[in-house]
Amino acid sequence: MFKRIMTPVDLAHVERLGTALDCAADLAKHYGAPIVYVGVTSSAPSKLGHNPEEYGQKLAAFAKSEAAKHGIEALAHTAVSHDPTAEIDDALMRAIGETGADLVVMASHVPNVMDYIWPSNGGKLAEHAKCSVMVVRA
Repeated sequence: MFKRIMTPVDLAHVERLGTALDCAADLAKHYGAPIVYVGVTSSAPSKLGHNPEEYGQKLAAFAKSEAAKHGIEALAHTAVSHDPTAEIDDALMRAIGETGADLVVMASHVPNVMDYIWPSNGGKLAEHAKCSVMVVRA
């Protein structure tokens, strides 16, 4: 049914993504589909990389680790944005097309009153993406 699964990851907060990462890996095994782990970074130096290439290497190492841990095929895709905090939704929407994903599995928080003012990233993707989006609550 699904041929390519995209899973957004924030390498600075991987410890909060366990449920979504496990869910994506389980679906990848079930459908025999690769997972593309997508990370969004800026071209400015950060604690995760001095440049997008260094960040991409860390993301690729993460994908390789997840592939070995779960026995799945995994790839990494680095999306570069001028301001990842403000442009994350747009960067992830572009990444869906760039990766050819037909399913997005992503973590999100439990909705609260602020989501009526500023929707979550998962909610925004689910509302606008042309592929299926599974939002996994932490």
